Amino acid sequence: MCPKIRSCRCAVALLMATISFTSAALAQQPFVYPAKGQSPEKMASDKAECQGWATQQTGFDPMKEATTSQSTPSDKSQRGGLLRGGARGAAAGAAIGAIAGNAGEGAAIGAASGGLMAGAKRRHQQQAEQQAQAQQAQVHSEQVGNFQRAYGACLKGRGYSVE
Repeated sequence: MCPKIRSCRCAVALLMATISFTSAALAQQPFVYPAKGQSPEKMASDKAECQGWATQQTGFDPMKEATTSQSTPSDKSQRGGLLRGGARGAAAGAAIGAIAGNAGEGAAIGAASGGLMAGAKRRHQQQAEQQAQAQQAQVHSEQVGNFQRAYGACLKGRGYSVE
């Protein structure tokens, strides 16, 4: 297997694992027990107030967290990039080949190299996007963790057992 393909697959696997961890972290709600006999109404009020306090302390509100969908280029647009790169290479190769006396051979070489260059550029862009998404997922995971710690601290301070 090509090392570049293995590298891309590793990056995708890392991204998927990070997204799964983040989704699981968001889905986890702490168990809150009224350790001092608080009523259900008081508990609901305290939870709401602690949610606001934790949001204020961390600058993160999981209830208002907007999910952004990451779009990936379609196969059609990827082929278009390769074809455009090949066409540009063919034109440049034909011009150089005409000077050397064989425009057809120059065009063929230019088309191949232009397509290869376009493919390499696309792979580089995809890797950069994957790295940015992985970093964004890591930051999000840290924000969720900080929020949950602040929320739990607030509830514990009000006399609840939080697990």
